[in-house]
Amino acid sequence: MEKSIIYQIFPRYWGDRAGKQKKGGTLDENGCGKFSNIDRESLDYFKSLGVTHLWLTGIVRHATGESTGGCTASSPDWVKGRAGSPYAITDYYDVNPYLADKPERRMEEFKELLKRVHNAGLKVIIDFVPNHVARDYTSFTALHPAPTGMPSLGSDDDKSVHWREENDFFYYPGTELKLPIKSQTYKELPALASGNAYTAEPAVNDWYDTVKINYCDTHTGTWDKMLDIVRFWAGMGVDGFRCDMVELVPADFFTWLIREIHKQYPEIVFIAEVYQKELYSKYIREVGFDLLYDKSGMYDTIRAIVQKNTDDSGVPVEAWQSTRKITWNWQSLGDLQPYMLNFLENHDEQRFASDFFGKDAGNVFAALYASLYFNRASFMIYSGQEVGERGMYQEGFSGKDGRSTIFDWYTSDKVRKLWRYIHGDMKALDRKDVALLERYRSALTQATGNRAVISGSTYDLCYCNLSSDGFCVDRHFAFLRDCGDDTVLVACNFSNVDAEMELSIPEHAFQWLELNETETLNHNKPIRLKVPAMDATVVKLS
Repeated sequence: MEKSIIYQIFPRYWGDRAGKQKKGGTLDENGCGKFSNIDRESLDYFKSLGVTHLWLTGIVRHATGESTGGCTASSPDWVKGRAGSPYAITDYYDVNPYLADKPERRMEEFKELLKRVHNAGLKVIIDFVPNHVARDYTSFTALHPAPTGMPSLGSDDDKSVHWREENDFFYYPGTELKLPIKSQTYKELPALASGNAYTAEPAVNDWYDTVKINYCDTHTGTWDKMLDIVRFWAGMGVDGFRCDMVELVPADFFTWLIREIHKQYPEIVFIAEVYQKELYSKYIREVGFDLLYDKSGMYDTIRAIVQKNTDDSGVPVEAWQSTRKITWNWQSLGDLQPYMLNFLENHDEQRFASDFFGKDAGNVFAALYASLYFNRASFMIYSGQEVGERGMYQEGFSGKDGRSTIFDWYTSDKVRKLWRYIHGDMKALDRKDVALLERYRSALTQATGNRAVISGSTYDLCYCNLSSDGFCVDRHFAFLRDCGDDTVLVACNFSNVDAEMELSIPEHAFQWLELNETETLNHNKPIRLKVPAMDATVVKLS
């Protein structure tokens, strides 16, 4: 898969909605975005950023506490927040009614959105949540039969046993569910195992709003039901699936699923949320995923470096906080690099500009250029990141945690102002936000418009500049990207002070990349650069 730019958009946020911003507010009070808000102007905007794919998060119908907007309320005992988690699925074959202008036409409106996105030259990714469903999934789908005719999960289960191969869920016969709340009116007998905990008494930090799906290690009817779901969305025109919590589902299932889908839809892209680096090769080489989250590699590395430098108290840099670790991560991945998906934000992580991470959106550029330019990995940007969304709100269920809530009818002023700006209100964003946006736009479009960055070779310059004037091996990072007729040098300064560094390009780099030496580009003549604090400088050498 060639280097892609994925824009993760949470449609519930997107649009200049007319509601309030009330902590814990209802849908009627706070409102939410609609499919129609992802309009031509929005799509033109995403294209201007160099975006190739839109990941529409929270599309598939999920449990919510609301009974308005076409929704059916689930129990407030276990629904997280007023809006509910988009990963507590109540119907795999439906979209959320609250996202439609006319809830009864929600599927038609989603198909119209697909058409708009495709006409704009972009592709659509949605979530496939294979590990768990909402606690009331079976009662919900009993009233909403699958349009394909496939029996619902759990409809034929034998609930008198904890486990059997033919069951879709795990049960605790004779035991009632005990939720981590003070008073419980919701009844579940027998209790079902929760999404991440084999117990009838899930803890407060467990996924107690979900129930675990039983796959077994061999092909069962559950596998066929899940294949039918993915095939349904692929047939509608969805271009790819971000697969949630892949490591909690047998790898053999995904090997089979991807193979079966590709027989009919060979261009479908599968992205895996995977956290164990030792399994990266397996999920690419054996299972067949196209992209993997490099959360445990590049993201965790960059985050540690950024936090060390923004919070720097003069204490020496430890190994895990050093920019040398970027090189170590790159070397450990080897030829898996093109299959990685790098990011600085997503719905699970704290916003870069929050007090918990980079503290200021302007501190992002050393991290951005290292994540975006260092190798052929694809890159993901999260809605509002490019205008400095901080996630520092008291939204309701989530609390002030540096994340944009996925549980509440709440959005940020920055995202709403961005939508207005895109639609012609040039005063919606302040000058600082616009400058940040234009810098992001420049970085992203260069990443997808320069062959050296898209598919060129990488040459790490750090090892040969250990003693170079002004170059700090623990706080600076430099590399070349080359594709034969284009050579780009990138120098990143993760320090909180400006740097003037001298970088040498060794003779080996000329040999390895087959570069031609010139008067200004040769191994005997160091290149002097000024790189602002927490920033990067990009120089086109040929």
